[in-house]
Amino acid sequence: MMKSVGKCVRIYLVPGAVFQSIVVGGGYGTGREIVEYFTRLGPHGGLLALLVALTVFALVLSLTFEIGRRFNAYDHRALFQILLGKAWFVYEVIGFFMLMLVFAVVIAAATGVLKDSFDLPPWVGMVLVFGLVGVLEFFGRETVMRVLAFWSLLLYAVFVTFLVKVFDAIPEAIASAFAAGGIENGWAISGFLYAMYNLMAAPMILYVARDFETRRQAVGAGMIAAVIVIVPAVIFHVAFSGAEDNAITAEIPVYVMMSTYSMGLLTIAFTVMLFGTLIETGAGILQGVNERIDSQRKDKGRQPLGRWGHTSVAMGFMGLALAIASVGIIDLIAKGYGTMAWGFFAVYFIPLVTIGVWKLVRSDPDP
Repeated sequence: MMKSVGKCVRIYLVPGAVFQSIVVGGGYGTGREIVEYFTRLGPHGGLLALLVALTVFALVLSLTFEIGRRFNAYDHRALFQILLGKAWFVYEVIGFFMLMLVFAVVIAAATGVLKDSFDLPPWVGMVLVFGLVGVLEFFGRETVMRVLAFWSLLLYAVFVTFLVKVFDAIPEAIASAFAAGGIENGWAISGFLYAMYNLMAAPMILYVARDFETRRQAVGAGMIAAVIVIVPAVIFHVAFSGAEDNAITAEIPVYVMMSTYSMGLLTIAFTVMLFGTLIETGAGILQGVNERIDSQRKDKGRQPLGRWGHTSVAMGFMGLALAIASVGIIDLIAKGYGTMAWGFFAVYFIPLVTIGVWKLVRSDPDP
């Protein structure tokens, strides 16, 4: 019985927990992305945009997991060889710049959180980010998956507590905002773009597809993952709809709201949770990079990189992102993410829903 429950958790919940732990970092975890892509559209406009994002997440994750399972494509290089053929490297070109952008947001957010909460200098945050990401990459895939799944539970506990506290502090402001309504133009495209740039992580976590045995499992895991990742965004949007302007315009809106409404211990818990999530974002994506490198080495008859090799790759990518981090979270999210989203739309979304679906239909029937 326990073995069966454990298998169901690993198949249906762990992929979503891993994906959520990667996505809920940087701008998402700070609340900055939610303001930029949802709350600014009005209370109802934001909910409509979230519905669009949920739909896109469910479609893309389900297809990606099923293609990975069906064709044994457990890293992004293998996936895009299926979707793009000899042009598979185009994804890696765009993906490289997106990785640099994500890691820059992670570093900027991590240093900002520690400075605002504990008045620690930026170099302390950088050392902790590099050190903890390096440790996770050193111990490998199973450790990364277990840590990300466990941290996902903590994420939900803190997010739900935050929403309860906000409702207790400003119930009238939230109720008034939703009663007044408000739908700004562009909610559909905003929700779509939000999903597209975050789905950059989907091919990077194909290592979770190794446990899928049937189409039902792959598709079910994809749909559940979409729900898992969007619920915290709904929580933030509802809370921000009643917030004051100083919170909405801040680099870390959640932190400002907690400070404004004197949430005490929750502020400390959120700081620890957010910092840990930023570490997970880097570690989860870099695990995908290491999987891709090992896959290519095996194709050439060479041994996979060892633990120190994986750690060195992680440190190299994080180091390259340091220079970009000086731009600041708001500009990185407002200008960088939207631009990259269109790139992933062209090289990932379109091939996935056309070539990917066609190859699935042509392949042997499967339960």
